[in-house]
Amino acid sequence: MIAIGTKLSRRENEVMDVLFRKGKASARDVWSALGEERTYSTIRKLLSILEEKGHVTHQRDGAAFVYTPRQRRETAAKSALSRVVNTFFEGSVEGTVASLLGGSKVSSEELERIERLIEQAKESNKK
Repeated sequence: MIAIGTKLSRRENEVMDVLFRKGKASARDVWSALGEERTYSTIRKLLSILEEKGHVTHQRDGAAFVYTPRQRRETAAKSALSRVVNTFFEGSVEGTVASLLGGSKVSSEELERIERLIEQAKESNKK
């Protein structure tokens, strides 16, 4: 089995998104959730690849396999974000945040929530 940190293709990410939203799903469920944009056999192959890479596991439910993510969405997101921060920002959280704030519109409400998160981080660092 390949480590969970393995990069995913765009199509693999689409399948994982469905599994994260649903919690668990059969190949047919994933196929339907994606609007049947891919063939059913493509979805089955993608699920097989994701299992080989260690991202999903399956259980038999009658004649169907039901797939579940091996880690929570939040855990996968933290891992992916960490790779982005290290790859594009040389590990700098400040550089990452500066890039995010400089490149997109951020509402006043979002800025207030970000300020609260920064204050919480400061308090946590004092302990």
